[in-house]
Amino acid sequence: MGFFGVLAKEATMTFEDLDPRPQRGAAMAALGREDLDLYSVDELGERIEALEAEIARARAAIAGKAAKKSAADALFNFGR
Repeated sequence: MGFFGVLAKEATMTFEDLDPRPQRGAAMAALGREDLDLYSVDELGERIEALEAEIARARAAIAGKAAKKSAADALFNFGR
């Protein structure tokens, strides 16, 4: 790509790049406000599957963070 190609790629910004990032938890709050009457039974089933996948992802993140905390605690409490 070369030096000038990298500069050109970095120089191209869109308005989306300048938009503020959504606040933490905004997506979850939007889900809670959504009108479920608009969905069919099949669509609601798909929504449940997607939410269950997100729950599994959150549980995996919790397990990973707990493992890191345990490792850090073991490291810093080694001599005690």
